[in-house]
Amino acid sequence: MPITHPNRWKQPARTGADRQHEVVTALKAVLTSNGVRWTPEQTAPYECDGLPAYRQRPLAVALPENEAQVQAVLRVCHQLKVPVVARGAGTGLSGGAMPNAQGVTLSLAKFNRILKIDPLARTARVECGVRNLAISEAAAPFGLYYAPDPSSQIACTIGGNVAENSGGVHCLKYGLTVHNVLKVKGFTVEGDPVEFGSEALDAPGYDLLALVTGSEGMLAVTTEVTVKLLPKPKLARCIMASFPDIQSAGRAVAAVIAAGIIPAGLEMMDQPMTIAAEAYVHAGYDLEAAAILLCESDGTPEEVAEEIGRMKAVLNAAGASQLAVSRSEEERLRFWSGRKNAFPASGRISPDYMCMDSTIPRKRLADILLAIGEMQKKYQLRCVNVFHAGDGNLHPLILFDAGESDQMERAKRFGADILETSVRMGGTITGEHGVGVEKLNSMCVQFSPEERAAMLAVKHAFDPLGLLNPGKVIPTLHRCAEYGQMVVHAGKTAFPELERF
Repeated sequence: MPITHPNRWKQPARTGADRQHEVVTALKAVLTSNGVRWTPEQTAPYECDGLPAYRQRPLAVALPENEAQVQAVLRVCHQLKVPVVARGAGTGLSGGAMPNAQGVTLSLAKFNRILKIDPLARTARVECGVRNLAISEAAAPFGLYYAPDPSSQIACTIGGNVAENSGGVHCLKYGLTVHNVLKVKGFTVEGDPVEFGSEALDAPGYDLLALVTGSEGMLAVTTEVTVKLLPKPKLARCIMASFPDIQSAGRAVAAVIAAGIIPAGLEMMDQPMTIAAEAYVHAGYDLEAAAILLCESDGTPEEVAEEIGRMKAVLNAAGASQLAVSRSEEERLRFWSGRKNAFPASGRISPDYMCMDSTIPRKRLADILLAIGEMQKKYQLRCVNVFHAGDGNLHPLILFDAGESDQMERAKRFGADILETSVRMGGTITGEHGVGVEKLNSMCVQFSPEERAAMLAVKHAFDPLGLLNPGKVIPTLHRCAEYGQMVVHAGKTAFPELERF
């Protein structure tokens, strides 16, 4: 039986005000009086996530208060064949939570309870709307914490972290969300309860937990997550290493890993980014350096002292012009404050910015930064760079002014160029921000038609009608064909196997 593209859900015959009235009436029957929003003023706050370049107001917003209401909303929408887009805090950066114009935005903001902290099993069972940082705050009295720490951890929710497989500055040593989640509970698009994973060391059958983690709300709606907790390290110290050029900084990253050292964090910032961050938080950065690395070690005092010594030797041999080691916890946090506040710091120097997300092999760090430098000239836009250097996850921030002529369009082309260049260098189009709507065209560059068809088959198995987050992540064959023609007509191929950087 041929698989119909699940993003091409059939729009009902009734549209406009009649359709909205039908959907709102059905939702009111299963939610409280204030659990449904549908007026333009009420739906405007939901029109985008952390990527405001893409906006769309939903037909209605549902705000369930418990799992029974989530189930009821999904059953109503499935019966009416209405698309559903689940939303947490809206901090995503790829348009993954952008509403569907003919669909319902399912806000899970009220699911913010920490259900259980088990210090003996070192686990936390939380609702999907619990903030990332709140888990560590709740576990702190037991000497435990939750390791993945996205820069948005004060606001982003664990359900969104599961959807995007989020990382953070400490993901090199402690892993991404997928490595720190034990079990996910939720509902299928039909409203049937479902569980993925187990609190045991392994779960029977296929590893569907890994499949759902990072699926961007395409396969199921998450309501509850069980995560691993780790003992808080007794000590952490951070090296701030300055380099006279980005090539030596890139070589230093590869040298640290090659020496068998897995730092708790290994981050790079280029000079424009350090200047912006320093003006914002006064972290004590070396503003003369072309690039700085932040290299952290944690563990027992003896382990940290030994690892800091080894890292200093490697960094000096790689050409570091200056090294500073944090002497207190306050100074360590200050070193990290610039990195954690890179995005708001960029917002202070530009009316708008677009944060990209791709990965490359560590050995190509200098190459991609040099390429981005050339792109700045090509697109006549500035770009500041900060990234998880240890695992090659880039976060270039393209600066532009949406109010000026075609700057937003140039920013989008700049971003696509970064993604395609990353693929040509042996990398991927996303590390932790997801595909959403932002990178649909780039999926045509990364994956073959056969690979995309396989992804569609998985989507179809979970969601035959294509009602969950339609139009995201997996592009249609028609869209890829159009994109290929567009790029070829622009004078270059869209397919990495046909050209080399």
